[in-house]
Amino acid sequence: MTVRISDIETARGRLAAVLKPTPLQHSATLSRMLDAEVLIKPENLQKTGSFKIRGAYNRVMALTPEQARDGVVAASAGNHGQALAHAATAAGVKATIVMPETASIAKVEATRSYGQTVVLRGVNYQEARHAADLLCKQSGATFIDAYDDAWVIAGQGTVGLEIAEEGADAVVVPVGGGGLIAGVAVALAARSPHTIVIGAEAAGSPQLSASLRRGEASAIDCPVETIADGLATSKLGVLPFELIRGRVHDVATVDDFEIGQAVLVLLERMKLLAEGAGAAALAGALKLKAQLAGKRVVLVISGGNIDINLLDRIIGHGLVKAGRLYRFHVTLPDRPVELSRLLALIGGLGANVHAIDHDRTQRDVSLGAALVELELETRGADHIDLIRRELRNHGYRLEDED
Repeated sequence: MTVRISDIETARGRLAAVLKPTPLQHSATLSRMLDAEVLIKPENLQKTGSFKIRGAYNRVMALTPEQARDGVVAASAGNHGQALAHAATAAGVKATIVMPETASIAKVEATRSYGQTVVLRGVNYQEARHAADLLCKQSGATFIDAYDDAWVIAGQGTVGLEIAEEGADAVVVPVGGGGLIAGVAVALAARSPHTIVIGAEAAGSPQLSASLRRGEASAIDCPVETIADGLATSKLGVLPFELIRGRVHDVATVDDFEIGQAVLVLLERMKLLAEGAGAAALAGALKLKAQLAGKRVVLVISGGNIDINLLDRIIGHGLVKAGRLYRFHVTLPDRPVELSRLLALIGGLGANVHAIDHDRTQRDVSLGAALVELELETRGADHIDLIRRELRNHGYRLEDED
């Protein structure tokens, strides 16, 4: 099978009744960062929190009456499962969503909330997929692939139609299994052929670049490790690869630190909550800044379903990297006023104590001393340098933790 522009137009007609297009949003901040005219496509604001509702709804609407009667099964790290559960419930179709046991708790609970069955199997997407295949054989249900399916790709391609209507010189799209970028590439090739399509993949799951090197849809031969769980498929779809080949112009491979920083930028500067996969487009654009300078660039923010515990870690790491948090420990004489004297000095330097631990019982702390661990809210790297210098000038021996 293949996907044509007519298939994407048909999908758009089906979707008109259930979702609204996401208009492009200009960002002055990102434009300055990239030396370009930057607009974001906020698919994190869609129903179920990601672009996946487009492909899932189009696929459910294309089921035959017999297939609808027997129900559907999917494997998902989260977003495809949520979207399919929502679409199936709206259509009165029974769905079973198989998710890895390591899936985000937030995504598992969100998927269950749409009224369908969730089964946890395996430690990654591919193991969940295998379990889903077995369920289909046992029940006769139709398997709905997250990305290697013509109807799903056609639904995702409606993102490209909307971008074409507003215009772009370049579009950066997150890539996991390839369904989204394949649909967008087909739509733009037909409706805006001058637009450059760039993929943004996670360094911990780089199946697009591996596939392009080998000339065929490929699986990576290393463990999948990335905070962008929506991109952690480890394998590019066969049909997406055929559609991508010749239509995608470049690939940016971004690591978890770059993805985490992009999550933080979108949250702090754009007030948009993006999951790791959703922020990969910004991380990729920053990596290809020289190539994109001066262009009208669209970043597809593909989803916003991030686990709150992960978000807390990303924010903490980002604040440390930006010099907004400073962690260190120091050994003090265990006497009255010693701790208050240290805190008074820190307060006088304009830092705020975010957390403190005072421990006199550790084995490597001598009798008559106490280990004090501090986390300070600071204004940047220069402020941290000032704090270090003044504390040392007052006789404190600091040991940094970051």
